Amino acid sequence: MKKYILPTLTVIAVALGIFIGSALTQKANAQRIIYQNGQWSIEPTKVDRLLELMESAYVDEINVDSITDEVMSELVQKLDPHSSYIPKEDLEMVNSELAGSFSGIGVQFTIQQDTVRIVAVIAGGPSEGVGVLAGDKLVEVDDSTFTGKKMNNEKVMKTLRGPKGTKVKLGILRAGTSEMLHFTITRGDIPVNSVDAKFIIESKGQKIGFVRVNKFGETTYREFLTALAELKVQGATRYIVDLRENSGGYMDQAIRMANEFLQRGEMIVYAEGRAYPRYEAKADGSGRFKDVPLTVLIDDFSASASEIFSGAMQDNDRATIIGRRSFGKGLVQQQMPFSDGSAVRLTVARYYTPSGRCIQKPYTLGEQKDYEKELLERFEHGEQFSADSIHLNDTTTYRTKKGRIVHGGGGIMPDIFVGRDTTLNTPWYNKCVNLAFTYQFAYQYTDKHRKELAKYKDWQSLEQYLNSRNILREFVAFAAEKDVAPNEEQIAKSKPLITRLLNAYIVRDVLGDEGFFPLFERDDEITKKAIEVLSK
Repeated sequence: MKKYILPTLTVIAVALGIFIGSALTQKANAQRIIYQNGQWSIEPTKVDRLLELMESAYVDEINVDSITDEVMSELVQKLDPHSSYIPKEDLEMVNSELAGSFSGIGVQFTIQQDTVRIVAVIAGGPSEGVGVLAGDKLVEVDDSTFTGKKMNNEKVMKTLRGPKGTKVKLGILRAGTSEMLHFTITRGDIPVNSVDAKFIIESKGQKIGFVRVNKFGETTYREFLTALAELKVQGATRYIVDLRENSGGYMDQAIRMANEFLQRGEMIVYAEGRAYPRYEAKADGSGRFKDVPLTVLIDDFSASASEIFSGAMQDNDRATIIGRRSFGKGLVQQQMPFSDGSAVRLTVARYYTPSGRCIQKPYTLGEQKDYEKELLERFEHGEQFSADSIHLNDTTTYRTKKGRIVHGGGGIMPDIFVGRDTTLNTPWYNKCVNLAFTYQFAYQYTDKHRKELAKYKDWQSLEQYLNSRNILREFVAFAAEKDVAPNEEQIAKSKPLITRLLNAYIVRDVLGDEGFFPLFERDDEITKKAIEVLSK
């Protein structure tokens, strides 16, 4: 019997250990493990008990689900600024921001004068198939009025998006047509692009490939690699990767992008947390652009995955980083679903650049407002205009692969700082831009001259045409109608800036981002510095 007793006890001990271990892991739910009536169980927290009592015993009938969402949000807000609770009704839209596609009708829109106006119709999308056109005004959805002061982007997106195969009826007003047009559109898959634009810049006999990446979503690496390959076919021998205003996304996409430029064994990033085992990502040597000259553009809104890519390039001395100090987000979030369809994005680790830097800027648990003010404080301190005004929170010295000194504790500091140039700014110009009058005028001008503008198929010829028209005078009159009185001296001083914006926005309304970015970047100071570096 002895030879059976010992194995049996071992099996029981192992099984009990597994059960207890499994129960202990559920402490993350803030529940207590108790042994009662001969069995183990999980005791509900006070929050669980309170919600149960409210549902079963409260004097009036209440919506416990709604209260639960509010409680969850309040709890998560006590943590770091990047952890967040996502209610069920918001989860699909939040996830679609980084997904490769979403289901909708396939239009780009703007809201002007309380009315949704179609800026562009996505080629091959459901709206194009039924005849919706750029310039149309959307005034009805499913026979209900769809205009008014409460109209906003979130409301429009929630209304027009929906499950694939479902239908939505639109009421459209179109210039030159007196009656309202009605279209019934079946929602379909709409691609979400990460690469805004790719084009060739020629300088001193060199062909420089420019790629702008707006986020790190499910398809970013594939789009990015395709863009690089297409530019290479066009003769590009050096590259600019523009990550300005890119707030990040999936870490794996940044890692795969960085892998294209690094030698085998070079560190890209590593991450670790209290319950998150150390994870290291190193280049595997399969990159196809390991030796091309490279610059990376960043600014105050480049965050998270953008900083992973930039940090890997900087610490390995692989690229010149140009622009302004990045946002400073060095925390890793993991999305965890709940059974009711909601989810929490919980910070589980910090990531570190190859030199060992954590570039997360300081924060206080539960104090999100102060954290959000940090970018405004940078502006007030003059950081956007002068590198001497930058105050990093970590004075620790880190070194790149070649021994250059770099710092952490508040973002990626560029190798070459380019401050904002305000020499041509005037109060008249600032007011027009801040009130979005340049954008509004460009849309209305395009809408009024759509047939004429459609004749031009590239941004160079369209810009030449616009320069032959006196659109600045028209814009001055447009702004005056909106109570921005003309000031001839200020208008003359700001003419290059205002003309650039008007031309670029009109080109975008006609030709899209592929026309907008080459025109807009031609006179951008950060891009010009990158061209200068790559041309040497």
